[in-house]
Amino acid sequence: MKSPLKGRGAANNPPPRYLSTHQAPLPEEAGEEEPLWEGAPSPRTSVSPEGARTVLSYNRSPDIPFDRSINPYRGCEHGCIYCYARPTHAYLDLSPGLDFETRLYYKDRAAPLLRRELAHPGYRCRPISLGSNTDPYQPVERRLRVTRSILELLHECSHPLTIVTKSALVERDLDLLAPMAARGLVRVALSVTTLNVELARRMEPRATAPRRRLRAIQRIAAAGVPVGVMFAPVIPAINDHELEGVLSAAAEAGAESAGYVMLRLPLEVAGLFEDWLRQHYPERCEGVLRMVRELHGGALYRSRFGARMRGTGNYAELTATRFHAACRRLKLNRGLGLGPESSRRRPLRDDLFQAPRVPARAQLSLL
Repeated sequence: MKSPLKGRGAANNPPPRYLSTHQAPLPEEAGEEEPLWEGAPSPRTSVSPEGARTVLSYNRSPDIPFDRSINPYRGCEHGCIYCYARPTHAYLDLSPGLDFETRLYYKDRAAPLLRRELAHPGYRCRPISLGSNTDPYQPVERRLRVTRSILELLHECSHPLTIVTKSALVERDLDLLAPMAARGLVRVALSVTTLNVELARRMEPRATAPRRRLRAIQRIAAAGVPVGVMFAPVIPAINDHELEGVLSAAAEAGAESAGYVMLRLPLEVAGLFEDWLRQHYPERCEGVLRMVRELHGGALYRSRFGARMRGTGNYAELTATRFHAACRRLKLNRGLGLGPESSRRRPLRDDLFQAPRVPARAQLSLL
C-alpha cells in the first residue's frame, strides 16, 4: 500500500481501464513494499489546453435537476478522494488516481465556443449547471479565469445558471453574480462535507477549509445571491454524524437551501477509497465498506437512477429522516421544492435570455 502524499488525496495511480497494456513490477520487485513516493515531494500539477469543440454537455438523468452543464476543467486539484468524477480521466488514458488531481485540462476557448452555441437559432434557454463534474473554482481558476469568462458571457445575455463549488474563490465573481441574482438568474451552493479540519485535510486536501466555506456562504448571502449548502457525500461512520452540525452552521451563515448525496464509488473510485480508508482509518475500514454495501444492495455501487444518489435500506431511510428533520428545524428549503417541508420550487428565470451575437458571423441589425 502506498503512503499518503502531502496535499494529495490519492496515494497511487491505478491503470486506466481502457488501456490494453499497463506497467507491472518485475518478478524480483513484486514483494517490495516501499511506497512509490517515499522521500520524494508530492507530484506537481500540470495544466494543458483541452482543445474542445463544444462546451455544453446535455443529460437526461431523472435524478438531477438540470439537463445541461459546463465543466471548465477536466481533473480537479482539490484531490477529494471520494470524487465520482475520477473515472472520467480514463477517457484520456490517464489514471483516476494521482493523474486526476495532478494532470489537469482546461477549455481554452470556452467563452467563444459557448457564445456560438448560445447564438444557434435552435438553442432553447434552460439553466446551465457549473460544477456538475469537477469544481469550476479549483486553484488554477485564479490564473486561467475560464469560469470567469463563462460567467461574463452568461451575464451579458441574461442566461440562468447554478453553481456548486467547494471554493471560496466564488466570492471573486460576486460583481457578476449579485446583479444576476437580482434578476432571478442564479443560485450558488457550497459543498461542506465536514467541520473537522483534520478530516477535511485528509479527505479533500486542496479544497478551501470548511470554516472558510461557511464564511463564503455568509458573504454570498449578504450580496443578495441565493445560496445553499450541499452535505455531499454522506460517508457512513466517517462524516455522517456531522450532518446536523453542518446544516446548522450553514443556516446560521445564511444558507436558505440544503441537499445531500450518499457516497458514490463508481469504477476505480471504489479501490482508491478503500486504499484511503486503510491508510487513514484502518480500524473502521471494514465497517464503512459493509455499510456502503448495505446502501447499494450488497455492491459498493449501483448506478441505477433513483437509488444512486440516496441508496436504499434502513441506513438510507434514517439519513433521509435526519436530513428532513434538520431542514424543518432550521427552516431550510422552505418554498424550494427540495423536501417534504417545502412547497413549490422557485425556478430561475429563462424569459430574459437574449442570444449573444457572434462577431464573425453577425448579421447587420435592421434597427
